[in-house]
Amino acid sequence: MDQNRRDFLKKAGLLATVAATGGLTVAEAQTKPPQAQARGMARGLTLLTMQRNGEYRLGVKTDKGILDVPEAAKLLKMQAPGTMDELLTKEAGPGLNALVTAALKSKAAEKAFLKEDTVKYGPVIPRPEKIICIGLNYRKHAKEVGMEEPSQPILFNKYNNALNFHNGSIKLPVAVSTKFDYEVELVIVMGKEAKNVSEADALSYVAGYCTGNDFSSRDLQLEAPGKQWMLGKTPDGFAPLGPYMVTADQIDPDNLKIECRVNGETRQSSNTNDLIFNCRQLIAFVSKFVTMKPGDIIFTGTPEGVIAGYPKEKQVWLKAGDKLACSLEKLGELKFDLV
Repeated sequence: MDQNRRDFLKKAGLLATVAATGGLTVAEAQTKPPQAQARGMARGLTLLTMQRNGEYRLGVKTDKGILDVPEAAKLLKMQAPGTMDELLTKEAGPGLNALVTAALKSKAAEKAFLKEDTVKYGPVIPRPEKIICIGLNYRKHAKEVGMEEPSQPILFNKYNNALNFHNGSIKLPVAVSTKFDYEVELVIVMGKEAKNVSEADALSYVAGYCTGNDFSSRDLQLEAPGKQWMLGKTPDGFAPLGPYMVTADQIDPDNLKIECRVNGETRQSSNTNDLIFNCRQLIAFVSKFVTMKPGDIIFTGTPEGVIAGYPKEKQVWLKAGDKLACSLEKLGELKFDLV
């Protein structure tokens, strides 16, 4: 790009947009074929999935409100991913960054900004191919339940029927279970296909992080004949996720405060520096066995303070009417009710 063009773009307030689109002006970004768009992960953004007009839509939290990405793309006649799935599976981060930069500077995009209290959330990652969960992965949690620290990560899974969202609710399956427990967790969101990756490179495959809860039925998981881990972990709605996915460039996953509150009372309070296997180790380990795809998520384990870790005489299981709030430093607070 020559200096005259650079000076012109700077005066027009579009230099950041040009940088984000790999040297294109907004007009060029509008007309460039989709297959020629730059690929990569979004950076510097706080993202969400919202339910609007009968569909899931990608949103971006900004100082001006929540940007409805498909609406902004329509108003500005720019190409950008319309859903979280499209962003992740097509590695469409540069196009999204360009749109956000342009929308924040353009009066034409003002109608695409929404007040956050009017937004109805969806599961922040609505259609992962795989939901991988890690058991017994905090040192103090292993101690509270009287188990030895594992020598390698313990894996299990949930299914997409379990996905839930910020300000949602879980209908408790009381016909088959009575012992319901919370598990606040850091969730990894994959941004690139990962197979046999090294620990040193593992975090470069991460699109972002979010707050999750590996909600559990302890009687199904630990007391039913055969100890039905799958049935205890994956009933409908048992994987609340959100409200946001914060892009990976903004987060140190090895040092985040993590908490869970029930009806305003703090039950879990720890830090991800107590993880037995950190995010690098988990990604490298899982990728030895399973090819992870963009949009796959990993629940990394829960810290101490779960009901199952209390002495039996002090175990008061969750019930309909309880309100839960889960938070991870820099990732936002996930709230949901039990019904």
